[in-house]
Amino acid sequence: MVDPGTNVISNVCKAVKCVVVIISGRPVVIEPYMSLIDALVAAWLPGTEGQGLTDVLFGDYGFSGKLSRTWFKNVDQLPMNVGDSHYDPLFPFGFGLTTKTVVARSTSAGVGGRPHLFTIMAMVFISLYLGITLD
Repeated sequence: MVDPGTNVISNVCKAVKCVVVIISGRPVVIEPYMSLIDALVAAWLPGTEGQGLTDVLFGDYGFSGKLSRTWFKNVDQLPMNVGDSHYDPLFPFGFGLTTKTVVARSTSAGVGGRPHLFTIMAMVFISLYLGITLD
């Protein structure tokens, strides 16, 4: 049986610009899908409060995030540590970005007042791939 997660990424990200949110407690193999993904958010065990994540994605609040470990390209690279001769990660130790609030409004209830999502996704995408800090 085909994994429905990979089909969703392939089908949706081919049709529209998309942010893939990975909820896990560790790096997972995503390298085969990076060419399809416009932006990637690693929400490591965010708990049950999804609004915090949406507030950040829609620009209501700024955030800062840095990897506390190396994110490998594939499992054949494991174990992988900074300084290893074969150190060639998808995202290196400490990779991440910092953003600032881009939306100023009194409430975050409802989608109507939110900025165009594609603009925010493009900002995150550019930051991820170029390693730029959004100021």
